Amino acid sequence: MTFVQEPAKKIPVTHETDICVLGGSCTGVFAAVRAARLGWRVACVEQHGCFGGVATVACVNIWHSLRDTTGDQTIIGGLTQEVIDRLQKRGAVATSPNPVSAYRLNTEELKIELDELVRENGIVPFLHTRYAAPILKDGRLDAIIIENSSGRQAIRARQFIDATGDAALALQVDVPSWTPEGPQPPTLCAKIHGWSQLGDFNWVQAIREHGSEFGLRPDWGWGSPIPGVPDLQLRADTHVFDCETTDARQLTEGEMEGRRQIRAIMDLIRQYGPAEANITLVDIAARIGARESHRIKARYRLTADDLLYGRRFPDAIANGTYRVDIHHADGPGITFQYLDGTEKVIPERGVPAIEGRWRDPLPEDPCFYQIPWSCLLQERLSNLLCCGRMLDADRRAFSAARVMVNMNQTGEAAGVAAALAMQEKQAVQQLDPVIIRDLLARGGSIII
Repeated sequence: MTFVQEPAKKIPVTHETDICVLGGSCTGVFAAVRAARLGWRVACVEQHGCFGGVATVACVNIWHSLRDTTGDQTIIGGLTQEVIDRLQKRGAVATSPNPVSAYRLNTEELKIELDELVRENGIVPFLHTRYAAPILKDGRLDAIIIENSSGRQAIRARQFIDATGDAALALQVDVPSWTPEGPQPPTLCAKIHGWSQLGDFNWVQAIREHGSEFGLRPDWGWGSPIPGVPDLQLRADTHVFDCETTDARQLTEGEMEGRRQIRAIMDLIRQYGPAEANITLVDIAARIGARESHRIKARYRLTADDLLYGRRFPDAIANGTYRVDIHHADGPGITFQYLDGTEKVIPERGVPAIEGRWRDPLPEDPCFYQIPWSCLLQERLSNLLCCGRMLDADRRAFSAARVMVNMNQTGEAAGVAAALAMQEKQAVQQLDPVIIRDLLARGGSIII
């Protein structure tokens, strides 16, 4: 590898604040909102032109149940519930008794709602802004370098929250990290109109029979209606295998391959489907949906047994019920494992599921699981907080914990912790989880 020498230069400080959140997914926005509601000045940096992350940029419009598996106890509240309530006023949420798809969102409306949350809470937004580098001073983060249409600048803050998903900031300041071997493959989503016009045409079987003609591998996927627009569906029908989304070249090739796959399915349906069907490609996600990448090495690693046996943690900051959901990295198929001990393996699209058990029956099954604060707590820097899918969890635990309604809660916890660190003038590692939990509960979170 050859190198060029970048000349040293002074970088103007474009903004100074108390807390800087890097990453504007719902997780990042919720972190910013919770910190701002506790009275601190907050900025939020997002590389795309809207907030919302996977929900908006990647078009994934499903939020899972906020209740336990019995349906009797609400286990998730806070800003997730607040945003659902706000969207319902505009008919932008459809509810379902199925806990896996309890809330289907119009994510275009979600973009606007997150803008409103940011404005209402006095958060300074930086959209179309890429994080470039950290600035350390006396063993602490002093600033971050950003780049946007105004050039190369710096934001100085006293506390920083990494909500990038890929641990972009944490890795550059040498927070110990790890990357799972054979990460679950990403999916590029699309919005397609007219799916119901296929009638009785078995498009799943057609893909199994003719997919190779269009360069489609055996695979598995899913879809979801979009509220407010009849016959418009989100489709997530393929995976891009052997794609590491944190590698720039692989990400580029992966997104191009994802778009090719979407067209291939459309072309296959046009060729073998009913002639009168008029299915139309309406939108393709602006970014491929990564399921996992880098994870920090935190004070504690959440394990599958912790999660699937419903272990209670004294420092729990999030609750969830979403099943273990492992997308096979080496070929088609998906494995589901549930809190009641059952397991379902779908080998590929159109093939019957193989049902069994991952454990023997218990006298009483857990009805939810918890995510502890300690699996987000890095030990490297005193003023850096982490949230979202960089949490420290093993393969199976991560495959359940990583979904949005769970990660939203970790963002709220990071925002509250950043505010508490400011108030108490403490290193984040010294914060009392009891106080974090209390502040979360006061702000509307369900703390158990």
